[in-house]
This record gives sequence, structure tokens and C-alpha cells, in this order.
Amino acid sequence: MNVLHEFRPAFIFLGKFLGIYIAGNLLYGVFVESFGNQPDVVTSSVSYQASVILSWFGEQSSATNSTEKPTVLLQRSGHTVISVYEGCNGINVMIVFIAFVLAFSGKKKMIVPFIGIGLLILHISNLIRILLLYYVAISFENYFYFVHKYLFTAALYVVVFVLWAVWIIYFNERSTKNI
Repeated sequence: MNVLHEFRPAFIFLGKFLGIYIAGNLLYGVFVESFGNQPDVVTSSVSYQASVILSWFGEQSSATNSTEKPTVLLQRSGHTVISVYEGCNGINVMIVFIAFVLAFSGKKKMIVPFIGIGLLILHISNLIRILLLYYVAISFENYFYFVHKYLFTAALYVVVFVLWAVWIIYFNERSTKNI
């Protein structure tokens, strides 16, 4: 019984985190499924944003919804370079981030601004990931799977980890540090 009391805060955190994460993923799953065989609006938006940024760098890129799958094709001069699926839009990583911030007690007045700033940082990081994957697919096609599956995924989660660390160090209810 003493062990339960000793680890009660950890169990409460874990319960909150899992509850928010599961609820967020269920809601997101329903949202994605509502589009059927078409890409969801978030995936389309992220893909079109990547295409616009690529055009700033002189690329003849376009983002086109696939007619066969719920994916967006990032193309260069009419040829598909990468396919952007719903898992590539960054929403799942954002759900993990939000679940952590909400589950870990922090300064109440900072929750909404911190989540907003964190989501913006994650979105920009994910856009950079997609842009770099585009160039890897063009220049280093043999390494695409490794870079996509492991390297850039790990990099995105490092960003999440850094945001969590900032939340814990600077915005924990017991923190004496201020930004």
C-alpha cells in the first residue's frame, strides 16, 4: 500500500497522459476516416505548404492529391518525388506533445501559450523534415527509407523532448526558474 502512495503522482501522470493520448488519437482517427479515400485537409495543407516553400528555392514543385490513395504527391516537374500520407502531417507527434503538457502539472496560465508555441515549432520542424525528405528522395534515393523511418523521425521526437524539458524546467508548478 505504501508503494501505491509513493508512486501516486507518477500513476496520475501516466493515467492522464494515456487518457489524453488515446482520446486524441481516437478523435484524429475519426477525422481522418471521414475523408475516405482522399487525403485529410491537414495532410493536404502541410503538403501544399511544403510545395510553396520548395518553389521559393526554385523547385518546379507541386502538391497533388492522389487519385488512388489518401495521400498527397509532392511532384517535381510532373514526376512524383514523395508521397505524403496522413502519418507525415505531424498531428500524431503533436498529440503526444499536448498529452504530456496537459498531464504534467504546470503553471496554468502558461499551458495554452506554451502548447500554441510548441505546436508551431513542431509544425515548422515537420515541414523542414518533409522538405529534407524531398531532397533526400532526389539526391540520395538509396538512403530514403533509413532517413525517413529512423533519422528524421528521431529528430522530430528530439524536438518534442526538448519542448517537454523546457516545460518541466521552466513551467513546472514547483519551478523557481522563469523565462
